[in-house]
Amino acid sequence: MNQDDIQLIFFQECDEGLTSAETGLIGCQSNPEDSEAINSIFRAVHSIKGGAGAFGFTALQQFTHKFETVLAQVRDGDKPLTAPLLATLFRAFDLLADHVSAIRGECDTPDDAEMSRLLEQIAESDAAPGEEGAASMDEDPVAMEIAPPVIDGLDFDLDGLLDSLGQDDCAVADEPVAKEWLVTVRPLSGALTNGSEPLLLLRELTNLGARCDHANLDDLPDLDAFDPEAAYLEWHYRVPASVERSAIADIFDFIGAEYRLSIEEVDAEPTIENEDIAPVAPPAAGPVATEQLVSAVEKTAEPVSAPLAAKAELREIAPAPQAGQAAKAGQTIRVDLEKLDRLVNTVGELVITQAMLAQQLSMQGISQIAELADLDHLTRELQDCAMSIRAQPIRSVFSRVPRIVRELETETGKRVRLDVDGEGTELDKTVVERIGEPLTHLIRNAIDHGLETPDEREAAGKSPEGVVRLTAEHRGGRILICVSDDGRGINRERVYAKAIERGLIAPDAILSDEEIDNLIFAPGFSTAQVVSNISGRGVGMDVVKQNVQALGGRISISSRPGHGSVFTLALPLTLAIADGMIVGVGEETLVVPLTHIVESLRPQPHEVRRLGGGKCMLNVRGQFLPVQHVGSRLGIGGGVADPTEAVLIVVESETAGHSVLMVDAIKDQRQVVIKSLETNFQQIDGVAGATILGDGRVALILDVESVVASELGRSRLAEAA
Repeated sequence: MNQDDIQLIFFQECDEGLTSAETGLIGCQSNPEDSEAINSIFRAVHSIKGGAGAFGFTALQQFTHKFETVLAQVRDGDKPLTAPLLATLFRAFDLLADHVSAIRGECDTPDDAEMSRLLEQIAESDAAPGEEGAASMDEDPVAMEIAPPVIDGLDFDLDGLLDSLGQDDCAVADEPVAKEWLVTVRPLSGALTNGSEPLLLLRELTNLGARCDHANLDDLPDLDAFDPEAAYLEWHYRVPASVERSAIADIFDFIGAEYRLSIEEVDAEPTIENEDIAPVAPPAAGPVATEQLVSAVEKTAEPVSAPLAAKAELREIAPAPQAGQAAKAGQTIRVDLEKLDRLVNTVGELVITQAMLAQQLSMQGISQIAELADLDHLTRELQDCAMSIRAQPIRSVFSRVPRIVRELETETGKRVRLDVDGEGTELDKTVVERIGEPLTHLIRNAIDHGLETPDEREAAGKSPEGVVRLTAEHRGGRILICVSDDGRGINRERVYAKAIERGLIAPDAILSDEEIDNLIFAPGFSTAQVVSNISGRGVGMDVVKQNVQALGGRISISSRPGHGSVFTLALPLTLAIADGMIVGVGEETLVVPLTHIVESLRPQPHEVRRLGGGKCMLNVRGQFLPVQHVGSRLGIGGGVADPTEAVLIVVESETAGHSVLMVDAIKDQRQVVIKSLETNFQQIDGVAGATILGDGRVALILDVESVVASELGRSRLAEAA
């Protein structure tokens, strides 16, 4: 693993840390006393600081240090989490996110001078007794950066070294608690050669309230046998039980395999007194004596790569569970996304091969084979496992929205309350990654165009604070993401006039309300009076529609003037494998996704109501539904024309509710592997993709939403004319 790979791991951990920190800050808005939320924010910022120091990102490290100092005071109860302080922490978090973007090369390093001064003032104000020492230790954040010292020969004072490791530096608790953590830290032979500094870690441990129990000096050799690149000491610390184990483990998150670390819960005991073992604690500030033990010999290994490489290989820093001890829950492993894609593609090919095998056996009259049924079961189980590995909660996308809302509040002067629901809804990782930009545009559109200013809202009898609601839910094998607002709604007269002005429609065009609403997705369309950095160039909503359609999804609008708008995104749960019904239309074989199918039937003559122009309706238990001939819609000839001789499939769509598709026959029902037509050919209206059947033929997958919506649009246009 090279340096770039290790740095990529750090960037991934920064993303995870930022997500965790923002989730915690949002949680503190509703419950400022939530200690777990505060701890999660502190741990995330602390981990980012540690990685920044290891890689030499000084600006990021300095800022996170100041941010962390204030968070530590809030966590320890020294400062109450008031609304103004929480607002400051949100602003600091935004700057932290900008710093992370800067080290990735996505933007310039942000100017954090004002926020840094504010954080320092907060940290120094109303200091609790006993904080002076900690403040002096934190004066110079750059001192935390690990830099190999240069010394000449072995000219150092060993007696001074041992004196600096004396008992006076140990802090012994007056009243030990019933339980506490016993932390044992032992640098191994390769620790110092990779630029690690044990005492920096021990200082962080002391900041958690730890006290030094003792240090084992038994392995310290005589001067003539002393190796400046070796490590000889072992520290034993006792940490109050009130400190979470994860907070202790986070301190040693980057040490890799160069340390032996043990964290055990033990009964509280007084400090051990032994003539042969001298208690040890790191100095509060200034250069430490053990830094003089680092070799002046030129380093042959990179100072960062080995520890982080070990961390990438082994995430667990605590000893393995002993016999009878429960294994640690929630263990994870990082896997390259390309490997997951290969796994999913391989499973897809297995599904195709299994279907071909079943088809061949069926053609030979062999169908009742127990092993074939087992293969089908195992194939589906393997597919479900592969899909679950790729599944991710949409929380990672939703977590970006609060910052967007805060920025738009500042730029527009509007007051916005964001309601979020369903952030735990899971869907395919590819969909999660590609839905972020469309959601950003929809949120900006809802605030900039949808919501009124506070004065306008009060004049309309509304609360001065507008509401934007973001929700996600599973429904019918798809995921629905809704962005709604309680603003002014779509001004259809203005949209219609603007569309005529730009030549998008004819001046005498007759459009339904839904068709007028959908004009906002036209390329270059915008009703903004002034072009700003928020909107006005007519590219936002066009991008939304293109990105959603590229994912095999659909977007619909529901708007009431004066009451607001709802944008609904219907997306597939996965882009790889789906259950489908194999149908015949003329000489072609098509696949209808099962997620849309309600029922299938052969109608009786009295159930079909024929209309003019070759149209007809089907009476389904008292409800008349329009019948759409799939062959005519896709230009397939030779199909059955009489509904009473065909098979009618009742389908459900987001745009038109229930409708009926007419096909010649139903041939089979099975899993199909979705292949993109855009990648291999081109996009075809009414077709969502293609698949390979068991007999090796290619079948098109019907886009039910597109077929139903286009037919509905033509019908409404004809009615209006």
